[in-house]
Amino acid sequence: MEQILELINEMSPYLLLGFLLAGFMHAFIPGQAYSRYLSKRSFGSVVNAAILGIPLPLCSCGVIPTAMSLRREGASKGAVTSFLVATPQTGVDSIIATYSLMGLPFAIIRPIAALVTSLFAGQMVNTFDKEVDAHQVHAKQCEDGCCCGEKHESFLHRCKEAIEYAFVEMMADIGKWLLIGLVVAGLITVLVPDSFFEIFAGNSFLSMLLVLCLAVPMYLCATGSIPIAVALMLKGLTPGAGLVLLMAGPASNMASILVIRKVLGGRTQMIYLLSIILGAIAFGLGIDYLLPREWFTSSLVATAECCHEGTSIFSWGCTILLVILLVNALLLHGHHHHHHEEEIVAQEESVAIYHVEGMNCNHCRANAENALRSVEGVEDAQVDLATKEARIKGNPKVEDLKKAVEDLGFTFVS
Repeated sequence: MEQILELINEMSPYLLLGFLLAGFMHAFIPGQAYSRYLSKRSFGSVVNAAILGIPLPLCSCGVIPTAMSLRREGASKGAVTSFLVATPQTGVDSIIATYSLMGLPFAIIRPIAALVTSLFAGQMVNTFDKEVDAHQVHAKQCEDGCCCGEKHESFLHRCKEAIEYAFVEMMADIGKWLLIGLVVAGLITVLVPDSFFEIFAGNSFLSMLLVLCLAVPMYLCATGSIPIAVALMLKGLTPGAGLVLLMAGPASNMASILVIRKVLGGRTQMIYLLSIILGAIAFGLGIDYLLPREWFTSSLVATAECCHEGTSIFSWGCTILLVILLVNALLLHGHHHHHHEEEIVAQEESVAIYHVEGMNCNHCRANAENALRSVEGVEDAQVDLATKEARIKGNPKVEDLKKAVEDLGFTFVS
């Protein structure tokens, strides 16, 4: 427990700042900006997708419906693949958190690695997926202009939206996985012998393969992977292998792999996986053999020494605030949202209930709601993340609802 508290105290000021910056990006950058420049089958669209995706605080499950929405709005397969590879690896929150625990070199190299691997993946899809435009899906135009037009809201309203997104919605999405990452890091610190990784001392490549076998299929968010990487490196894992974990863990999991195959095809899926694996190994070997190890280990030593020297009142204050916000986001807000939906159903008798499978976070839920609301005949749609229920008011065709949901990579059950 002591190790977990030390890690939280070290990260909490940076996490709060990262969440806040992510909230303001969400509130002040128009949503159409993320699809307007991605439609062409060109390297320029791939670059745009990577640059737009890198600062976004989306996890590897939340990025899937967002990417599928871009696909529905006309983004090319290459651009969508670039977005899928770049976005979950990093974000404004995880970059700041990486700096707090792992130092400036890791904080610089991590987004660079995300950029390079995403550009490679997107361009490979453009080059080798010859049917990239055969199934191009275009966005439906909103007849009343409410979906496609940009909202004109006051500055104070956008600030309120930023705060709510940062400290409620976003914390509800990644808070659970962040806590899991901290707990796992604490367990690694306590249970793994200091000599465990000595068997890989002369074989950095073998240690990277081991990390890849564990990281690719499992779910790790970009921020939650940081304390795990720190704990493993303090036990002797090389900095390059630590970067492999930071890249491959957030960028992929079994759910995203299966959805990509279903929506974008098997060839794109293989390019997606190979780009992540080859890119992670290449950057990992580059760190271990081309750059001074002191760049990456000095911050870890400083972190360990800081933990033993005690924690400032400011850090404890940030930790207490972070815990309060997490409790509110994970428990109180989730209950309130569910209760609000029950009230809506109670007020409306003509509400049809369906199920949407495959959602894992509030980004998934929001994308499913937006897709359902865009269907002709739908007056309103509410989706519950916990029960997977979609409550539809109106008189739409079931096949249209099914298509809207499955275009995002989810499963619609009538």
